[in-house]
Amino acid sequence: MRLDDERESRHVEDRRYSGGGGGGRLSAGALIMLWPLIRGLLRTKIGWAILAVGFIAYMSGFNPLSLLGGGGTTSRPVDRQKDERQALFIKKVLASTEDAWTPMLRRYGRSYRPPTLVLFRGSTRSGCGYASAQTGPFYCPRDKKIYLDLGFYDELARRHGAPGDFAQAYVLAHEVGHAVQDQLGILGKVHALQTRALRQGDKRQANHLQIPVELQADCFAGVWAHHARKYLEPGDIEEAMNAASKIGDDTLQKQAQGYVVPDSFTHGTSKQRMEWFMQGYRSGDLKACDTFAQLSRRR
Repeated sequence: MRLDDERESRHVEDRRYSGGGGGGRLSAGALIMLWPLIRGLLRTKIGWAILAVGFIAYMSGFNPLSLLGGGGTTSRPVDRQKDERQALFIKKVLASTEDAWTPMLRRYGRSYRPPTLVLFRGSTRSGCGYASAQTGPFYCPRDKKIYLDLGFYDELARRHGAPGDFAQAYVLAHEVGHAVQDQLGILGKVHALQTRALRQGDKRQANHLQIPVELQADCFAGVWAHHARKYLEPGDIEEAMNAASKIGDDTLQKQAQGYVVPDSFTHGTSKQRMEWFMQGYRSGDLKACDTFAQLSRRR
């Protein structure tokens, strides 16, 4: 994807190496959590040596909380130069989504309110609760922000076999799609139905209601890609399709446990995710993304 000369979005909150991000500096709560370990190490010479090595690793970008299960995508030190290049790319992708959705929603008599992208490393707080590398990227309707640990992209490439800059762009465009759904009132309506289902003890129905939400976000990502075609390079759409195929519920469940449980699906199958992305990409129109109606007819 060619974005070299394009602008960066202003709607970015960078917490990667600040006290609020959980990736660069440790908060007071994190220090309290680590203090029993530190106190024990201070009693021996070997402990002092371990702390010295740990401090050097920490200054290189390693989050010690990852050893305690408290955050961090990986125990590997962060390559700051690579991290900055990746952050710059993502900021430009976000700007391209703003350039696409602003005129698109205006045609339907609506004003687009760009969501804020929060970049972090390890862990951070969101309006929807604790955010960590393990949660993956998500949109929080309570604070209108997208949360993204850039380390997720390493996992996407290494663990799921979905490398490439456009695969990364697709993931962000999917989360922006949720922001669009929120502004159209879709998320609120679905959440109300899910709450009702859960109160009735019907978790299967609550899961089922989430599937068209996620597939529509994939379709909206395709709509964005349609309007960002001038930035695309050969192989970009294939990267997005590959990513969509690798993160379908059926594929992920087969990898994790060797079998599939359709009643627990929340995002749709790999085939569905690929099809809806291409539906949006070919049409370039959000009206082509009525996943709720189409999935209802297929049942």
